[in-house]
Formats: sequence, C-alpha cells, structure tokens
Amino acid sequence: MAKLNIAPTKSNLLSMKEQLSVSQNGYELLEQKREILVMELMHMVERVKLLEQKIDELIEKAYPALKKMLMQFGGDRVEQMSSGVKYDFSIIEKSITIGGMRFPTIDVKLPEKKLFYSFMGTSSSCDETISYFFELLKLLTDMASIRTIVWRLAGEVKKTQRRVNALDKMVIPQTQETVRYIESVLEERERENVFVLKSLKNRK
Repeated sequence: MAKLNIAPTKSNLLSMKEQLSVSQNGYELLEQKREILVMELMHMVERVKLLEQKIDELIEKAYPALKKMLMQFGGDRVEQMSSGVKYDFSIIEKSITIGGMRFPTIDVKLPEKKLFYSFMGTSSSCDETISYFFELLKLLTDMASIRTIVWRLAGEVKKTQRRVNALDKMVIPQTQETVRYIESVLEERERENVFVLKSLKNRK
C-alpha cells in the first residue's frame, strides 16, 4: 500500500497516529453497525418469506373460490356485485428504528371487512370469496410495508460495507504505511545527528 505524500516531521507523525486511531475506532464501530444491520435484514427477510408463504396459501383458496362463484352466478352477475364493493383505505408514511437508525416506510390502514350486496341472489360462496380477497389485500399491504424496509435496509448494509472495506483495505493500511515511513525517516535522522555529535566531540 502506497504511503501518503506528506513531509516526515514529528508533527505529521502525531497527526498520522491520531488519524490511524480514529480510523481504527471508526472501523470497529462500522463493523458492529454492519453486523447489527445484517442481522436485522435477515430477520426482515424471514418475515417476508413467511408472508409470501401465507399469500401463496391464501391465493390457493381465493382464486378457486372466485372460479366457483363465477360458475355459480356467471360473469355479469359477479361483475355487478363487485361494482358495489368499495373499500376506502389510507397509506401513511412513517419511520421505524432498526439498529439505532430510522428508516422511512409506509403503513396501510384497511377498513373493517363488511358486505356491500344484498343477501338476495347471492350465497355463502360470495361471502367466502370476498373474505379471502380481503385477507389477501391485507397480507399484500403488509408485504409492501415490509419490503420497503428491506430495500432501504439492504441499501444501508451495502453503504456501510463499502465504508468498512474502504477503511480496512485503503485508509488504515495507507495510514499505517505512512506512520512507519515517518518513524523510519525520523529514526534515521536521529542516528545521523548522534553520529555528527560524536564526530564533533572526537575532533575536540
């Protein structure tokens, strides 16, 4: 690793040693931060996997129920019933704290589940289908919220890893090499001064 291009003086040596100490402490802190963020990211990924499993299981129930409903009432009647289903939901921006850091995400507020059509000309299969898709909507909104956190958390892990690598592979080795160089030059100067002093003393 190439050293920094600075004059080999005592003041620069002290400055480089101080910089080295700061860099090493910074590396340790960033490494701890990276480990915490990676653990939190793995935890969030596990939550995503569980949600994906629940969504897949619900889809396996929801779409057969819809197919059954279509076969029972026909497309026109199902479309007529669905046109009356109107749910109002809100999306709220919020932030959560993970590993001492705040991450922006979203929170989707769904209304209470209810029926929007008459009991006349319908059956329990209609209620079942709407119930499945309402639950599916809830899971999908939960997934959207968690995925938002996962994406941002993964970006922070990547950024922290780059900083850790920069300190470990460049800044610290370069500073260490500069410290060794300055110490070597100063020691050589000290030996030269001692030699000169001895020579002058012998001449006297």
